[in-house]
Amino acid sequence: MARMIGAKAGVAAVLALLVSSSSAFTAPASALAMQTGGITSQPIGHYEFCQTNASECRAGVRGQAPAKVTAFGWTVVREINAGTNRAITPMTDKDLYGKDEVWSYPDGAGDCEDYVLLKRKKLIEKGFAAGDLLITVVRKPDGEGHAVLTLRTTEGDFVLDNLNNEVKLWTETPYRYLKRQASFHAGRWVSIENGDALMVSSVGQ
Repeated sequence: MARMIGAKAGVAAVLALLVSSSSAFTAPASALAMQTGGITSQPIGHYEFCQTNASECRAGVRGQAPAKVTAFGWTVVREINAGTNRAITPMTDKDLYGKDEVWSYPDGAGDCEDYVLLKRKKLIEKGFAAGDLLITVVRKPDGEGHAVLTLRTTEGDFVLDNLNNEVKLWTETPYRYLKRQASFHAGRWVSIENGDALMVSSVGQ
């Protein structure tokens, strides 16, 4: 029992280094956070992923405010984003599986959704809340669909992207934001209402 208590205390200590309780901080200004709408369609690839990974698509806490990420937490976020980008070779689902849409944890190679799944898993293992790590579907300037990981924080919504080693505020990316996982349920998706209203980056980025 003492060993179990000690292990729990260790996990709590690590978590405290990464994030602080959101209850002590105000939510970010709306201009820095995505405004989500109602429930929308779940990508077929994520639906199939949830069929075999049900524990990762569960309901969470509705209305929970994002946490404040500490300086050490930001270091972890940046390292996981850049490290995963370096470790995985980009490859299409067609080349890997002979199918157009397969979401899975990458084993050395994968497409954008696979990078996102792995980054999300690694950050949850580090103590970040699942409700603050949301798979997000966007459209690139050339019209192609793409997936990124959104990190909800008290400073706004930030994006982890396999096309960029730098973690950026979502409004500083060149994308149009379409939909993302609901913060209150990892198996449901919601629309993004201000997805193309706040883009400030040039299309050439």
